[in-house]
Amino acid sequence: MSLKKQYLKSKPVCKVTFRLTAEQAQKADNVCVVGDFNEWDHKASPMKKLKNGDFTLNVNLDAGESYQFKYLLDGETWENDWDADNYAPSPIGGADNSVVECLNS
Repeated sequence: MSLKKQYLKSKPVCKVTFRLTAEQAQKADNVCVVGDFNEWDHKASPMKKLKNGDFTLNVNLDAGESYQFKYLLDGETWENDWDADNYAPSPIGGADNSVVECLNS
């Protein structure tokens, strides 16, 4: 799992690359990133499966904000990103959500 951030100079945007390795994806056929930035819609941000089995997705987020998120594997299993910038308590299920912080501009 990894998060890579790139801040655009032309506008207040943080380009975030979410990545799960094949091992982390637990042999899933489909993985989505679900979070504050897509209103927790499990269909809004599907990740692209690469030939090596890894999954990746680029999302443009507003700089200066923090966003909670999780990965949804095959529509059933929720996973955090253990390389996330932070964690926040989830209002559902008593677990934590991953947090990506787009605070540097």
